[in-house]
Amino acid sequence: MTDVKYLEFLENILTDNRKERFLNVLQNRTKHFTVAVEDVFQMHNTSAVMRSCEIFGVQELQVIEQRYGKSIDKEIAMGAQKWVDIHQYNTVSNCIESLKSQGYQIIATTPHENDCLLENFDISKPSALFFGTERDGLSEDVLKQADGFLKIPMVGFTESLNISVSAAIILQDLTNRLRRSDVHWQLTEEEILEKRMVWAKSSIKDIKRIEARYFEENSL
Repeated sequence: MTDVKYLEFLENILTDNRKERFLNVLQNRTKHFTVAVEDVFQMHNTSAVMRSCEIFGVQELQVIEQRYGKSIDKEIAMGAQKWVDIHQYNTVSNCIESLKSQGYQIIATTPHENDCLLENFDISKPSALFFGTERDGLSEDVLKQADGFLKIPMVGFTESLNISVSAAIILQDLTNRLRRSDVHWQLTEEEILEKRMVWAKSSIKDIKRIEARYFEENSL
């Protein structure tokens, strides 16, 4: 449970505009959809996907890194790593097992004989949207364990889009539809309190000193 008294103490250090901004952003955050990226060779694409998650209100990003071992490009993420929760996995199986245990269906964003076009995708179910490498697309492990497949309608000669472009198109469409729907997509009250706490801490300089002082004074 979030220590509300401590949260209030921290937020009193912030400006009113900052606190209001946090609340407004959190009202549009969701865990109903999450995004998973698998072994993306060009890591700046993962950073760009993270940025799209932040912009369109998707709170969590899953990163599977079995082969390339690269790190998030903070310049391209443009600070999004401060506001999006990143969960990292060493294997596809661990990621999928974790997501399914949380109630997500696994959706592979790739051409397939049983494709669902973006406009027809059922937004009512919590879904983990998987995106693959620029070179090879999603692995067989993901494709075999997927509960469904999703693609963006295209009418040109080119058969695929860059992963960061695909993610932006899909997230913009699905999150807009989600907010107009009757689906319960928003964060819980406790989840909002937790993020307020994390964001307040990340916004305050010398937080360790301030935190130590607070708990020392309140332990007396």
